Amino acid sequence: MSVKFIGYIGFNNSSEVDQGTRNRALDLDYVRNALRVQEEGGFDRVLIPFGSNTPESQIVAAYGAALTTRLGFLVAHRPGFTQPTVAARQLATLDQLSGGRVAVHIITGGADEEMARDGDVGTTKAERYARSDEYLGILRQEWQAETPFDHDGRFYQIRKAHSAIKPDHLPVFFGGTSPEAIDVAGRHADVYATWGETLSATRETIARVRASAARHGRAPGFSLSLRPVIAATEEEAWRKAASIVERVREARIRQGLPIRDHAPPNDGSRRLLETATSLRQDDRLWTGVAQLTGAAGNSTGLVGTPEQVAESMLDYYRLGVDHFLIRGFDPLGDAELYGRELLPVVREKIAAYDALQAVQAG
Repeated sequence: MSVKFIGYIGFNNSSEVDQGTRNRALDLDYVRNALRVQEEGGFDRVLIPFGSNTPESQIVAAYGAALTTRLGFLVAHRPGFTQPTVAARQLATLDQLSGGRVAVHIITGGADEEMARDGDVGTTKAERYARSDEYLGILRQEWQAETPFDHDGRFYQIRKAHSAIKPDHLPVFFGGTSPEAIDVAGRHADVYATWGETLSATRETIARVRASAARHGRAPGFSLSLRPVIAATEEEAWRKAASIVERVREARIRQGLPIRDHAPPNDGSRRLLETATSLRQDDRLWTGVAQLTGAAGNSTGLVGTPEQVAESMLDYYRLGVDHFLIRGFDPLGDAELYGRELLPVVREKIAAYDALQAVQAG
């Protein structure tokens, strides 16, 4: 099993430490620098996020692909707002123009208020996962069908669909921990994506997804999202983490945002918030920012020296995690730091582990 590292292009060089939440303004200088830093730093892909108030992810990915030669792109995409046949051709075109450097991260959507901003009013979470299920089936059929096809479903009716452009290889990432999400992931995910929880919780989630996928004869990979905080010594790293917590707290208070009594609308954030009842879990899983933000998105981290954090990442790798989506609270500076100090150590440890496993297997 090999390991892949996914970075992040968050549209500008800010994070929760600046405004208490994510800022979606587009800064072209930052985007260009983030592309350069993460390509030079050895990242395999970068995630381009999706939201109801963000720049459009596919367009940013196309721009990024034109400025890079090796870096791949994980394009966040929400089903239900584009016809699946159109989305299939858009993504296949991007795959071809980028030389096969594209994957898609399906974001079903959990918060009713955000969905409503793009005109999706009145649907339930269960309905949205059912729609994603049907959407992904059509998406793959459009990519694979050699002759025109019809589709009659609950959400889509299609006649004589056929695409002249196909992707060479376009992996589908999918996340969510509710029963509905695990069911859809088992049918469609090439890579199942989850947030940084404890080792025991991650083991449980991987087992659930593998069981779901096995019913369809599938064996997905697994991606874990983390916010590493690294420094030359462990003490310095924990001081750095404490400073980040205080800066996020101050920023949220300044913006009038809540710092306690959160009630997340999605199952994944609720699970993560339960993990965050203790500031520190396992050896070095850190939940300080998750506590303040209501576990909004990727908000847990690993804290320590590069060697210590790499050892903890190896623990997740042993469970079956083969992709790590990592980003920091100083987006550009941390991406450069990870590429220089962390990624090489993780790769070295995983290579040594894989070699030992191969020897033991005979």
